[in-house]
This record gives sequence, C-alpha cells and structure tokens, in this order.
Amino acid sequence: MARSERIKTDRTAETRPGEQAPNPVWFKPIMFGFMLIGLVWIIVFYVSGASQLPIPDLGSGNILVGFGIMFIGFLMTTRWR
Repeated sequence: MARSERIKTDRTAETRPGEQAPNPVWFKPIMFGFMLIGLVWIIVFYVSGASQLPIPDLGSGNILVGFGIMFIGFLMTTRWR
C-alpha cells in the first residue's frame, strides 16, 4: 500500500496579519531610561534649593521638563509587547 505523502508546513514560521513583531532590544532600556532621567531631573531640582538646577533660567519649569521626560517613557509603555 502506498502512503500519501503530505508536505508539512511549519506553522510557527507563519505570521498572522493582525500580529505585531516584538519590540527591539533597545526599546526597554530607553523606556526605563526616560522615566529615570525625568525622576532624577525633578529630584535635582528639589535638592538644589535656591540655585534651581538643572536649568536655573526655567525656575519651576524644571518640574514640567522632568514630568515631560517621564511622560515620554510612560507613553512608550503603551507600545511595549
């Protein structure tokens, strides 16, 4: 008796049209880096006191800059797979 031979396909290699590829290796360090840099920015502003570092000309605007940098990191978390 002859057996019918079927061509086996590797289903793991197939990608579905709705699936997205995983993130690149650099994505997670950059995401957490933005969050940490924003946090450090705000901490430096509060610890520096009257000199208002990191950018003295901004004054209280340094808080907005710090939160803005952290916000970029938090926005990246929505694209993390």
